[in-house]
Amino acid sequence: MDTDGTRETRPDRTGHIPRPAAPPKPSHAPTSGPTLGDWLRVPRSSDGPGVWTYGHVPRAAEEPEETPTRQLVSGALISLLAGLLLWSLLVNMYLGGFWLWPLYMFTPDSWAHTTAAVVASYVWYGIVIGVLVFGFGRLGRWPELLRRLLRSRAVRPLQTAAPTGPEAGSEDDPARWPELRGVGLGEVADRLEGEAGGGRMNDVDYTRIRRAWDSVRVDPSRMRAFADSVRDKGAGACVHPSGARDLPVRAARHDLLARQVLLGTVADGVRNPYARRGTSLALDPDVLGTSLLAVGPSGTGKTRQLVRPVVESLALQALAGQAAVVAVGAAGAQLGPDAAYDVVVRIGDPASVYDLDLYGGATDPDEAATLLAEAFVGDVPGTDVRRAATALAQLLGPFRAAHGRFPAVPELRELLDGLPAALDALRRELDGQPAMLRELDARTRQHGAHGDPGAALADRVALLDRPAFAGFFDTTGQGRPFSLRALEHPIRVRVDLPERGHADASRMLARLLLAQFNAAAAARADRSLFAFLALDDASHTLTSQTVRGVQRLRSAHAGVLLTLRTLDDVPEELRTPLLGAVGCRMAFSGVTTWDGKRFAEAWGTEWVETRDVTHRTVFADQPLTRAIHAFRKLVTGKAVTTDAVTVRQVERERWSASDLAHAVPPGHAVLSLTSVRGERAAPLLVRLAGSA
Repeated sequence: MDTDGTRETRPDRTGHIPRPAAPPKPSHAPTSGPTLGDWLRVPRSSDGPGVWTYGHVPRAAEEPEETPTRQLVSGALISLLAGLLLWSLLVNMYLGGFWLWPLYMFTPDSWAHTTAAVVASYVWYGIVIGVLVFGFGRLGRWPELLRRLLRSRAVRPLQTAAPTGPEAGSEDDPARWPELRGVGLGEVADRLEGEAGGGRMNDVDYTRIRRAWDSVRVDPSRMRAFADSVRDKGAGACVHPSGARDLPVRAARHDLLARQVLLGTVADGVRNPYARRGTSLALDPDVLGTSLLAVGPSGTGKTRQLVRPVVESLALQALAGQAAVVAVGAAGAQLGPDAAYDVVVRIGDPASVYDLDLYGGATDPDEAATLLAEAFVGDVPGTDVRRAATALAQLLGPFRAAHGRFPAVPELRELLDGLPAALDALRRELDGQPAMLRELDARTRQHGAHGDPGAALADRVALLDRPAFAGFFDTTGQGRPFSLRALEHPIRVRVDLPERGHADASRMLARLLLAQFNAAAAARADRSLFAFLALDDASHTLTSQTVRGVQRLRSAHAGVLLTLRTLDDVPEELRTPLLGAVGCRMAFSGVTTWDGKRFAEAWGTEWVETRDVTHRTVFADQPLTRAIHAFRKLVTGKAVTTDAVTVRQVERERWSASDLAHAVPPGHAVLSLTSVRGERAAPLLVRLAGSA
């Protein structure tokens, strides 16, 4: 041990000095930024969907008119020359001596030929020069020219004054919990204020406790339990069932008070409305409730710059008791660490703790059959999904009546294949249940007939009856299956699909999860939580029924996020309905003109003002004029012309297919938003956060 208290590093037997051990990796990133109290006191205002409300200052609706610099310079020179000419005429008495009368009137005769008279004369000259400078300066707009030269802008943006929040320690300071003090819970408010002042409360804690207080206001019988919990646990009161009070790591900037995640910055260009240029853009449940479709080729940042921040935001809201989120992606997709989720389902991984409920928690055979039919054969051309659902129901109903559960994958495959041993065994179990026997006999008669969907269903079930999936989709109660019926709870779920080795099975499971989410979100008895499904790759997973289900989610306080590499991954007859079903559409840089055409049609047209300039050659009749024109053409190389300007209103596409394909820079995207209340934001060119 050295004298300074550090351990001495000695060489080993070979003479090599070992490298000292690295310090342990911190579990959380270092915190920076404002304190919780300062964060709460920042005013939040919005003037449209998608505006980052944290400290937002609204801009003017229209861009101020800007005079060209050349015109300003010429006007300033002309006014300067006019002022000098007038001063010269005054000094040389060409206009008379009237401008000296005030000097003669206010100076006594005794001052003649004295120093005082000279001083008074120069003072009066200075006053006259100041008046000339002021008058001709205003006439030539000299101040505006100086601002243009010094600040490179002729007119400052017309902005309203930045709103100010409440002062620290005031009665309406949100950090002092005035709502609790107003109902006599001063002790509880003091405890929470002390937790925040001592740094023991974060934004998730504040939002979660505030959410709990809102529930108390709805049901006052919970007030005593709420107060006791806060007194005992402080900032840890009303904690999430997982016990977590924050995520292990945050990859984006969040404002939980407004339930927003910062997505990027609206580009400061003519393609965007002036009021939105340079403002920050964010997503929240108000716009995500209309669902979002994002299209862009691989490598454009759909997962890193869109899916991950949105899922992370909703995971934080789930910890605050405001949302339930399910993220579905290929195994290895960067959707966040395992510790950021309550349930992680790794389909095909023997080490997975959780399983997936193939029937979505349904207990009705007809409902379960409808969901399975949509997932199994919803993408098969020429297959009637309703007949497939009927065929499945004719097997699921009798099996559940006989065994009290739905069949596992191998059992369902045997029944769909029509194996006599499986059917005879089920028929023996149904002794004394004539209704179920009739269902089973009807399925037996239809098996192998023309148009029977049983063969197609059996082929799709065979994709799940593989050794890699042994032990999954268990229905005997031995595993821990996850069901989307859990959306009534603030749960965080990630489902990893085996995209690499079992692409067809992964797409089928993605269709199943989307169909189950649509059904579960609409069937919730308690819709206070915002339910959200993020499908990192929705290629070949959309059907006509699921598209209609997505459109109905906004009334169920739910939404989905779908990403595609191209719209060609969706059946042609569903591309237009899909763009109409979602309220938010996003086109990343690099989309093809074919995809751009679909987006251009969805975004429609707008009226714009255009200026057409026509150059007409001037033909002179007089000899002197012709000579002057000839000399001018010799000097400039151009004929003398006059300009005819025509201003008119024309209807043009907001974004054309060619512009979407070629004019969107890397790291940018064009995004249109619609809120659940019907507010709309025109397509905006956005520079995504994290872009180089």
